[in-house]
Amino acid sequence: MTTWDSLMAESNSSTERFASFYLTGIPGYENGNHFIPIPLCVCYLIGTVGNYTILHIIHTDKSLHQPMYYSLAMLSLTDMGMSFSTLPTVLKIFWFDVREIEVNACVVQMYFIHTFSLMESAVLLAMAFDRYVAICDPLRYSSKLTPQRIIYIGVFIVIRCSIVLTVILVRIPTFSFCHSHVLSQSFCLHQEVIQLACDDISFNILYGLFVVAFYWGVDSLGILLSYAFILHSVLGIASQRGKLKALNTCASHICAVLILYVPMIGLSLVHRFAKHSSPLVHITMANIYLLVPPVCNPIIYSIKTKQIRQGFLRILAPKRVGFAHT
Repeated sequence: MTTWDSLMAESNSSTERFASFYLTGIPGYENGNHFIPIPLCVCYLIGTVGNYTILHIIHTDKSLHQPMYYSLAMLSLTDMGMSFSTLPTVLKIFWFDVREIEVNACVVQMYFIHTFSLMESAVLLAMAFDRYVAICDPLRYSSKLTPQRIIYIGVFIVIRCSIVLTVILVRIPTFSFCHSHVLSQSFCLHQEVIQLACDDISFNILYGLFVVAFYWGVDSLGILLSYAFILHSVLGIASQRGKLKALNTCASHICAVLILYVPMIGLSLVHRFAKHSSPLVHITMANIYLLVPPVCNPIIYSIKTKQIRQGFLRILAPKRVGFAHT
């Protein structure tokens, strides 16, 4: 009997309230777990170093103290938050084979995972508005998007996303989880935890749908509307070169939107319509959703944004870059 099967048998035989969950990791791959941490650690390292470097470049280069780069700094901060939210339990499982997590600790992890996910979506909406103003109303860009207003937007995003989830997460420690206490992921997700509860979870489900509609839905609609206006404005540009130049300034942001929303939609569909599919499917989708944006965003922006790319080159080869500019 595998570790996964034994945990399921033990949890299904218990009908008492308990104070901890068991995180699975990757079921069926227990014998090869000593190889799995390597790519995971590489992903976490790339995401952390890449986003920290972007923050360092924006902080030290005064020419980048502009609204667009402040928004990029907010994106890097949320990416790091997403990485650090899952890092403790992932490393504990694969390096030390520690799978137990207390309910309260699980709730705290859920809070940070879902809060930073909401913040990422909100920051992408703010960046879409930045691109809309830059392309559709460039003459008033500096007056509309001042550094002070960007700070206000950042504060509003933090307040907007940090409060909403407490309403449903504070209820979880009061639930009885008599069916099972084994989670199929390497971290705690609200949509999976509540499925294990024996109590009435209808409020959590309805409130979760409200959050999805009012936060993810509104953010995605705002991004779509921004790009509808951007596309309309770009089509009005006479020269083909001007059209391509305008669209190229949005390429990095479009990629960031896709690598967040596509895995998120996929994970939601798996949880709602493929509940009985292989646990490996759920685990793969969840890891893509939480690991890919922090890893890919620094790479995308370092390739597509000239100022960020030059900042990376100055750090990697300062003398060579300095000589090239002389």
